[in-house]
Amino acid sequence: MNILVCLKQTFDTEEKIVVENGSIKEDGVRFVINPYDEYAVEEAIRLKEEHGGEVTVISVGPERTEEALLTALAMGADSAVLASDEELFGDEYTAAKVLAAIIEDREYDIILGGNQAVDDGSSQVAVRLAEELNIPHISTVTELKVDGDAVTGHRDAEGDEEIVTAKLPVVVTAQQGLNDPRYPSLIGIRKAKKKPMDRLTAADLGLSKDDIAAKTAVTETYLPKPKEGGKILSGELSDQVNELVDALKNVEKVLD
Repeated sequence: MNILVCLKQTFDTEEKIVVENGSIKEDGVRFVINPYDEYAVEEAIRLKEEHGGEVTVISVGPERTEEALLTALAMGADSAVLASDEELFGDEYTAAKVLAAIIEDREYDIILGGNQAVDDGSSQVAVRLAEELNIPHISTVTELKVDGDAVTGHRDAEGDEEIVTAKLPVVVTAQQGLNDPRYPSLIGIRKAKKKPMDRLTAADLGLSKDDIAAKTAVTETYLPKPKEGGKILSGELSDQVNELVDALKNVEKVLD
């Protein structure tokens, strides 16, 4: 089975976010595999262990993304692809176009990815990728079974469970609860640097700026307001209601 995993390198969720000059400051920050993508890597390795085959991890990002790919290789993936050319960076539309260009000439049975990235939370790239490749997708999977070319995914449907079937090839996105990602072993870490890692540019993929131009732009980045202490209303019930409505209209401005 040829298994592909699309992963993104993101901030460690324990890092403090600092916004400076309208951008998130990256100096001294620890980056990791996006946690949802880590579930995808683990599931890919489990599928390989059950069905045989190879796992290839793919990412589009700056050079530092190599560290995330090496972690996936140390976990048990067999090879990696890194597209670190800045001409390939953009929004979710761009990422899906680039990943499709990387994947379309490769043999694959199943493509795994995280349900969302913890930095932008868009949940768009994997779904867009399925559309680009014209294959089905199953999202937010908490249980996955592959039997021959039949795929069964148990989906987290906002607290309920939905069971969806499809045929290979298919794109599947991982939700929290799908598995417990393994820690790379010392031997795995040593072997990771010896495994193949292809590096691709826009020219290698035959993509022009017009092909992958972003469709959206971030206009402002800011931190949420610090939480303030709550206020306990007192007095007659009618007075409390009037005070609450006034606060919602004139202080919080959530009512017209």
